[in-house]
Amino acid sequence: MLKSTDFENQSKISRVKVLSEALPYIQKFAGRKIVVKYGGAAMKDSNLKDKVIRDIVLLSCVGIRPIVVHGGGPEINSWLGKLGIEAQFKDGLRVTDAPTMEVVEMVLVGKVNKEIVSLINQAGGCAVGLCGKDANLIKARPEGSEGIGFVGEVSNVKIDILQSLVDNGYIPVVSTVATDEQGQAYNINADTVAGEIAAAMDAEKLILLTDTAGILEDYHNPDSLIVKLDIQEARGLIEKGIVSGGMIPKVNCCVRSLAQGVRAAHILDGRVPHVLLQEIFTDAGVGSMIVSNLGLVSE
Repeated sequence: MLKSTDFENQSKISRVKVLSEALPYIQKFAGRKIVVKYGGAAMKDSNLKDKVIRDIVLLSCVGIRPIVVHGGGPEINSWLGKLGIEAQFKDGLRVTDAPTMEVVEMVLVGKVNKEIVSLINQAGGCAVGLCGKDANLIKARPEGSEGIGFVGEVSNVKIDILQSLVDNGYIPVVSTVATDEQGQAYNINADTVAGEIAAAMDAEKLILLTDTAGILEDYHNPDSLIVKLDIQEARGLIEKGIVSGGMIPKVNCCVRSLAQGVRAAHILDGRVPHVLLQEIFTDAGVGSMIVSNLGLVSE
């Protein structure tokens, strides 16, 4: 019969083994930039939130340079309700009239962003909160669809402030409100912003935390996960309708970032505890990885 001390020893050995196996990955990615789009259940569930925050701090502590881009849709909906403003959507996009834009900016920049910054700092990291307006980090242009108001796209990313922060060991936390050349504020999809920042910063990886296991061949079968694919295959899945709905903009932003030089893009299930560490520090990885060319990747 095993005594409690035996279980404790086994647990210690297991932890040491995990740390030892992570060493090659720590060495491989030290000094590299990884952009994490943080959203979905990982933001709403306090237990998951704590784990994601600790994972981000751990990445920073071992020499990786994380950049966090966050959403905040449920929080925006909650505050719109409190203020008596009806949340409206068209083709999956939030209809953002002037009053809604004020709430979006208040919630994303003033509340959600500062909460994430505070949690990272409490966990031992050193985070700095930004939005697209700061140091002209992101310039916006209208998305172009009729009847959606101030929903924007990224027209330019000016990386000076981000580069300065990561070079000095800070963790940038970016909310996705930006302005056009006339100073009009726009709400931009967080996946899109994460992809454009990853490309502009020459990131090693773009990681999107979602509420699905990844890209599935059959939406109703979680065992049909596509573990690895390239740009051409990803585009083909969209054309065939296998990738549909809200997954289309996620896959498109991954493809766009890869075409601009990001080495790998990952769509991960943010509901899985420590999914970031599983992806970065293990052989197997998790979720779906998209690369520019499968033949050139050994990972």
